[in-house]
Amino acid sequence: MKKASIILSSALLLGVLAGCGSNNDANSANTAEPANNAAATNATNAGGNNAAAEQGKYQDGVYYAQGEVDAESGWQSYVTLTVSGGKITEAKWNGLSEKAPVDKVTYSKEGKYGMKAGGASSEWHEQAEKVEQFLIEKQDPKAVTLNEEGKTDAIAGVSVHVSEFFNLADQALAAGPVEVGPYKDGTYHAEGAAFDEKSGWKDTVDVVVAAGKIVKVNLSGVNEKGEDKKQTSIDGKYGMKAGGAQAEWHEEAAKAEAFLVEKQDPAAVTFNEEGKTDAISGATISLQSYFELVTKALEQAK
Repeated sequence: MKKASIILSSALLLGVLAGCGSNNDANSANTAEPANNAAATNATNAGGNNAAAEQGKYQDGVYYAQGEVDAESGWQSYVTLTVSGGKITEAKWNGLSEKAPVDKVTYSKEGKYGMKAGGASSEWHEQAEKVEQFLIEKQDPKAVTLNEEGKTDAIAGVSVHVSEFFNLADQALAAGPVEVGPYKDGTYHAEGAAFDEKSGWKDTVDVVVAAGKIVKVNLSGVNEKGEDKKQTSIDGKYGMKAGGAQAEWHEEAAKAEAFLVEKQDPAAVTFNEEGKTDAISGATISLQSYFELVTKALEQAK
């Protein structure tokens, strides 16, 4: 009887130990990939992201974060990350500005950002590519040392402020994958077929897409002199208020642009015979041709 009791007790003890081991394995499995919830965010803030990066355990998907508008430059940075097989496989750093009709990368590629003209060894988009590659290599936005100016000596050939990129990348990973929109990322342009006989303007649109969604729309136009319609309005030369309107052309166009970013669909509005709509408060200008051009531009993004 005594021998049987010892055997029974040993079996029970082994069972308890086995149960504890199973629970530990289950807990490890549950925390292997960050989930898009508060618990995951807390784990990330406690250093969970670093462990995930080392193990290649980010949750597959697309991540996105957008910063605040920089008061000095006027640019608003955004970061898009793609994770596949638990690792960051693509990183995109870009930006938006009311002063630019397109995204920052496109603006830089067009030679309009002017870093080399200002004495830099390379343009902004070229430096951004090196920063993106650094993150893909390190797999951790915290794996960079920054000085007080938000710059780093860790990436050869990069002299721009990089702190916002790494901060936004960290925020995006902490928040978890986003729902991707139906469009391909990029900047898309469309314009009217000819100059209007009455106004002399030809309508133009630019649409910026990130994480599959519309993040910026620029409505404008060009005349035979090459002048920009929106800039002409900003400069007070278009004269809508002088003609009795409550707002200038570019101010009303901005309301239509915001509507498109909110609705994500140029077909989400109906127009009357004059090409106007009551769906956008404060926009009295004719907008139908612009919305048709936005549809045309987005056909390139499918």
